Amino acid sequence: MSSLIFLLTVLILSGGYFFYGRFIRNILVIDEKRKTPAFTSYDGADYVPAKNWLILFGHHFASIAGAGPIVGPVLAYMWWGWLGVLFWIVFGSIFIGALHDFVSLFISVREEGKSIGQIATKYVSKRAGIVFLIFLWFALVIVISVFASICAKSFINQPKIVFPSLGLIPVAVLIGIFIYRFKINTFLSTLLGLMLLVLLILLGDKFPIFLNIKNPYLFWLILLFIYAFFASIIPVNILLQPRDYLSSFLLFFGIIVAFLGIFLKPLPVSGANFFKFTSSAGSFFPLMFITVACGAISGFHSLVCSGTTSKQIASEKDLQRIGYGAMILEAILASIALICVAFGLKDIAQDKTAIEIFALGFKRIVFFLGDYANFIALVILNAFILTTLDTATRITRFLTQELFRLRNKYFSTFLVIGVSSYLCISGNWQILWPMFGASNQLVAGLALIVVSAYLKKKQKNYKITLIPAFILFLITLSSLILKAKEFFSENNFLLFGISLILILLGIFIIWEARKKNA
Repeated sequence: MSSLIFLLTVLILSGGYFFYGRFIRNILVIDEKRKTPAFTSYDGADYVPAKNWLILFGHHFASIAGAGPIVGPVLAYMWWGWLGVLFWIVFGSIFIGALHDFVSLFISVREEGKSIGQIATKYVSKRAGIVFLIFLWFALVIVISVFASICAKSFINQPKIVFPSLGLIPVAVLIGIFIYRFKINTFLSTLLGLMLLVLLILLGDKFPIFLNIKNPYLFWLILLFIYAFFASIIPVNILLQPRDYLSSFLLFFGIIVAFLGIFLKPLPVSGANFFKFTSSAGSFFPLMFITVACGAISGFHSLVCSGTTSKQIASEKDLQRIGYGAMILEAILASIALICVAFGLKDIAQDKTAIEIFALGFKRIVFFLGDYANFIALVILNAFILTTLDTATRITRFLTQELFRLRNKYFSTFLVIGVSSYLCISGNWQILWPMFGASNQLVAGLALIVVSAYLKKKQKNYKITLIPAFILFLITLSSLILKAKEFFSENNFLLFGISLILILLGIFIIWEARKKNA
């Protein structure tokens, strides 16, 4: 039954955290007395020690979660069945995904909070580092464009979520000021924030916001990019950190009620798609691994770890629970999404999006919430889409400053917003988006190569990251070759060319790393 499968999944993932996570911790040699960049490079804006590790955990978890661990497993189940997907979520997360996040956060903390791309210039080569930074910059600009577009469309299609989504912004600023400026107790501040969040959800349900204007999509895009601009430049502990922290409670709530639903009303496994090696989307290997994406491993996480989280962590003792632990919790979320759809829905409407399908499955699982279940699922998802948007904007601002040696954060952010808004408004992001899944996994492989070079130089066991790196390269390059063949047969020479560039990029950085560390 579904409850037994879920219980076993949670136990294995928890075991991964306590045993393999500690194994990695011992290899890295965590130093709890060592000062972190949040103190050594404190600037009151980007480098700020979190008041409490739970606040940073919530901020980090909200930043990495997004819609990926929901959409990926849903699509993968529809194409290849639940068995292989669940296996990859569990063991991919333990041995690759959580490892990747942990070591990415560790190396950035040890390297003064620098991004994984900038660290590559030191431990791989200057050329490889610059190429990596350029690649990361373009990948993140596409992410910003995509999530701004998704969020704008969700405001139009689901007007009830507008109030809680946007209302959370001033609430977050208020809570951030309470905690950091007025030094009000964290528990009391959090309680107030959650009470206001519940009020916003109730108001959203009561007062949906419809825009009776000619182009509501453009209006919401402009508003979202204005928000992203300020989220990128305002001190991280005033807006971004408390907003993501409060948003994480939405997801915690969703996970808790799903837990209850799965055990209160176990669903039969029979009738669900078990396993398929091929489908209309292609072969199980390597495409299933790319499709699950954030549910098991995501290169975007290394950018969050080395982009924002490493600049806020107050002690190295928190590296495992934030770096490794947040990914394990995301794997639990991905398994919930899989169970909601695989066992909660027997018939899946082909005309619905993955998010809509998940919302229907979630409603079936958390039956005791009635009609509110669907609304809550959409509020949760949209909160994390918005979180991905603001975090990605801030990270891309850091990369812009690193890549072009710019000091002015206002101009750097304006450059990021300008390019992203062009791709978004013109719709050109849709041309490039099909390549993001493979490129995201490629980022993860390259990040692990950088960490392997670092560990080898420090005379530590670099094989724990090198082996997963080559597994990812095998998956990613196989996927890119299949995609290139498909695009060539369709005469889509733009995406065919991008596929080849990504293949050459991966080979080039591996070659540079091998040459320097031979």
